[in-house]
Amino acid sequence: MSIPPPAAKRIHVTRTHHGDTVTDHYEWMRDKTSEDVLAHLRAENAYADARMEHLGPLREQIVAEIRSRTQETDMGIPVREGDWWYYGRTVEGQQYGIQCRVAARPIDPADPTDPVAWTPPAPLKDPAQPREGEQVILDANVEAEGHDFFSLGTFDISDDGRLLLFGVDTEGDERYTLRIRNLETGEQLADEIRETSSGAFFDSSGRYVFYSTVDDSWRPDTVWRHEVGTEPATDVQVFHEPDDSYWVGAGRTRSGRYLVIGASSSVTSETRVLDASNPTGEFQLLWPREQGVEYDADHAVIGGRDWWLITHNKNAPDFTVVAVPVDDPQANPVTVIAHEPGRRVEGVDAFARFLVFDYRKDGLPKTAVARLDGGEGLDGLRWQQLTPPTAARGEGLLSIGACGNPEWRQPTLRIGYTSFIEPATVASYDVAAGFYTILKRQPVLGGYASADYAEKRDWATAADGTRVPISLVWKRGLVPALDGLAPSDDARPEPSPPELSPLELYGYGSYEASMDPGFSIPRLSLLDRGVVFAIAHVRGGGELGRDWYEKGKFGHKKNTFTDFIAAAQHLVDTGVTAPDRMVAEGGSAGGLLMGAVANMAPELFAGILADVPFVDPLTSILDPSLPLTVIEWDEWGNPLDDAEAYHYIKSYAPYENVTDQRYPRILAVTSLNDTRVLYVEPAKWVARLREVGADAILRCEMEAGHGGVSGRYSAWNQRAIELAWLLDVLGKADALGTADGDGGTDATP
Repeated sequence: MSIPPPAAKRIHVTRTHHGDTVTDHYEWMRDKTSEDVLAHLRAENAYADARMEHLGPLREQIVAEIRSRTQETDMGIPVREGDWWYYGRTVEGQQYGIQCRVAARPIDPADPTDPVAWTPPAPLKDPAQPREGEQVILDANVEAEGHDFFSLGTFDISDDGRLLLFGVDTEGDERYTLRIRNLETGEQLADEIRETSSGAFFDSSGRYVFYSTVDDSWRPDTVWRHEVGTEPATDVQVFHEPDDSYWVGAGRTRSGRYLVIGASSSVTSETRVLDASNPTGEFQLLWPREQGVEYDADHAVIGGRDWWLITHNKNAPDFTVVAVPVDDPQANPVTVIAHEPGRRVEGVDAFARFLVFDYRKDGLPKTAVARLDGGEGLDGLRWQQLTPPTAARGEGLLSIGACGNPEWRQPTLRIGYTSFIEPATVASYDVAAGFYTILKRQPVLGGYASADYAEKRDWATAADGTRVPISLVWKRGLVPALDGLAPSDDARPEPSPPELSPLELYGYGSYEASMDPGFSIPRLSLLDRGVVFAIAHVRGGGELGRDWYEKGKFGHKKNTFTDFIAAAQHLVDTGVTAPDRMVAEGGSAGGLLMGAVANMAPELFAGILADVPFVDPLTSILDPSLPLTVIEWDEWGNPLDDAEAYHYIKSYAPYENVTDQRYPRILAVTSLNDTRVLYVEPAKWVARLREVGADAILRCEMEAGHGGVSGRYSAWNQRAIELAWLLDVLGKADALGTADGDGGTDATP
């Protein structure tokens, strides 16, 4: 079926800032309650469906491939918390997970490190069967009945194991309704608190709930205390942050000894603490906020004394960790981890018997531990870097980090590690004995073998001489330009047309977020068709430390875009791919990157996939009433008051800079209820692109938020639509994957 693209009406709207008048013909699309706007979005979806109708069989094939590789009925690794082992289960055919628990062996006070008490129940041969004594505490499939969208924003259980606190969003706008359930009787308490943010929790007594609410711009700004069994109207305001550039959040230390409230902007933070034994008391400021200084704190007991371990960046751009006494936080701090340029400290977590140090070096996340069970003081800490028991193949592009460790008393540390070609593995590390126990490796069905795939790190050179890392993943035997190249071999074969491969280049480059190595089952549908997957680790991200981030924000933001272009050009120059065989992808702030490179270097790409793209940044950041705008000024600059920031943002804003040139094929995906990047941005962008003849498609999920649709099958279908479009652009729509018509797989995917 062939239908013309929707004809977006043009309404003359102007705005003037710093002497510059802008005419915006599509600003009318901002009103999501307007029937004209909704009709336009429905027309866009109809056009998208028609344009991609021929890809229906390929989409179905990709979904079949994902399902055939996924163990749909599965059981998570139990995590001990209090007197219970908690875990999740999934059931074939059901969209959402089921949260369960079984009773744990009591901890013997005379032998608190007894390994039997800390060893999780053994995996079941049949994960479809419940464990003996299993209690289902929340079945999200039941809670989601009658809703097109469902998301949990809070899931917490009182220390005595009696009460469940959970927060539900059924719109996608990240505003949650809190509910409390008695797990002993199954009774739902009358307590119901609406319009909350995520991350609510019980205090140690289980008598009180602490939660946060958001202002009109969706900024979490207030922390409240609710007494279980009382009317929410009587809840007590504990803290309010009046500065529009700060978010607030609250939590408990792992030790359970303190309640914590954090307030932070993108560049400044402060923390307030309260002894958990006095939940109705007044929170006390730990360190006062100081512009440009970020810090967070964790409670530790070291050498028999209580300390705050504070990770901060004052005079330490890549952060340092210091300790101050709990009873005198203004005392001179003691250095625990010194500042080391190029080693980005990400934090220290305290346990009763050890400390965990997470950091980033050479572009990869790393973890180290220090034992405390020998009574070591601050001067006796010895850090040991953790090396997984099974290393990833290839160049060692490995992500490692602690995961699922809620218990202060535990003698073991649970870690997870993965690479682009190694499925995620979870292991338990006995800190005292120094050995690992593998708990689970992500199952990948259909005969997947990581040896059939390869990964490596390459480097492009930006125009200013900066070396930009690129991660590459491919299936062996399908990419002549990469097969046989040793990771350290800089030699490149002479390119010839048959050796050029289709390639997807992914990028983000904002908020100091790092695109770390990680395994993906849907990605296999690309790799098995001979498509190379690459990530350009551009400035603005956090892969190479704080300076890497600083050089890709504010007045340096264009480095993010030119780094991505340099990476794409490098992959062409080295004979890996060609412009007509390369698609770029990015989402959210990475969608800004997509829009910018579409304007700056359209000739380098055959297609651009932009997911919930931030493509109209100037309009959004100029309006403080819009969600999160004021907070964003620390990332992009304040164009409302700063003329220089205004003109700089305008010089790269994708919507502002669409010109009459030949664009790649473009697919923009958005959600009507997204509160982070409003649907109106890609809707306006696509309309503007069509004015200059660009082949642009818009898909708008009408019941979803920033993360897209909810439910794993819906998410697989959404991703399959995107991958089918991508393969079509790359000329690989007819290439075979590995799933057969019955949902099985070949022996070697």
